[in-house]
Amino acid sequence: MGALQTGPGPGPQLEPVANPFLNLVGSAIGAFLTTLVVGAILVAVAPDYTERKMATLLDEPISSFLYGFVSLIFFALVIFVLAITIVGIIVAIPLAIVLYVAWAVGGAIAFIAIGERLVGRGDGWVKPLLVGAGINGALTLTGIGGIVTFAIGAAGFGAVLRDYLG
Repeated sequence: MGALQTGPGPGPQLEPVANPFLNLVGSAIGAFLTTLVVGAILVAVAPDYTERKMATLLDEPISSFLYGFVSLIFFALVIFVLAITIVGIIVAIPLAIVLYVAWAVGGAIAFIAIGERLVGRGDGWVKPLLVGAGINGALTLTGIGGIVTFAIGAAGFGAVLRDYLG
């Protein structure tokens, strides 16, 4: 009976195969599902909040984007500085989680707002939610649309953070 070789040595080496197309599809599905799930929770639990943030975003898209973008850079630097100080990791990890949730909420609100502009909300939240999630997934699938998705997410993030930071 032979031994199983797990490290480097003679014989064929198995290397993981990275398929960029599959990575892109996985990212697009993740973006679609994140927007769909977070958006569904928002419209079910806090529809008034969702409508207020959508109104803020649609009334002031440039300032919401700038607020979100600058806040993202600031918080990334804060998390980095906290993380390199060993004691700061205790604060950095929860802060990163809270900011990720705020980003997901802001992005979902932004894409729901786009979906509402395109199909209206006469029948309820389902159509704008599905259209917004579909746009997020489709933009992510194109690869270059990730830049547009980031800008939309930053605007939503800014709209969410304005109540808490400014």
